Amino acid sequence: MRPKSKVIFKLIVILIIVLSVMIAKITGQTFAISAEIYFKNFILEMILFLPLIFILIGLLDFWLPDSLVESHIGKDSGIKGSLWIICLAMLAAGPLYGAFPVAAMLWKKGSSIRNIFIYIGAFSTLKIPMLTFETSFLGWKFTLLRTAITLPVFIVIAFILEYFLEKNDFSVN
Repeated sequence: MRPKSKVIFKLIVILIIVLSVMIAKITGQTFAISAEIYFKNFILEMILFLPLIFILIGLLDFWLPDSLVESHIGKDSGIKGSLWIICLAMLAAGPLYGAFPVAAMLWKKGSSIRNIFIYIGAFSTLKIPMLTFETSFLGWKFTLLRTAITLPVFIVIAFILEYFLEKNDFSVN
């Protein structure tokens, strides 16, 4: 698909969505109103949150030497590197889309692909603010059981993905 065709396609998709929401609002469909409210809240959250993420990434990129990342969470870091990356993910806060720029910065600095996948998995399930919230509503037993199940799953998936990506000469440009 040519670049001009891609732009036209995207505009058509946006137009269809806008028209669908307008028709649904005119006909009194409550899901359209709910969708509009959720969309506005999501956009507002992104506008407020993403600049902070990019400032943090810029500071980490400047202050964090590549050699430190490579030695602690690089290709040869082993279990120690996985533990470091899990701790880093647990200390983070914010929505999942905030993890991807951090993961990209860690990759650029020399982290192993395995630890990138572990970071994203741990970020999505093991953040301390989320664990405390979960514990207060569902209890320690549930939280520990869920953590004991999800953490090994993410680690195994990360090792499998690393194996297949290295086997196929994966690279990021």
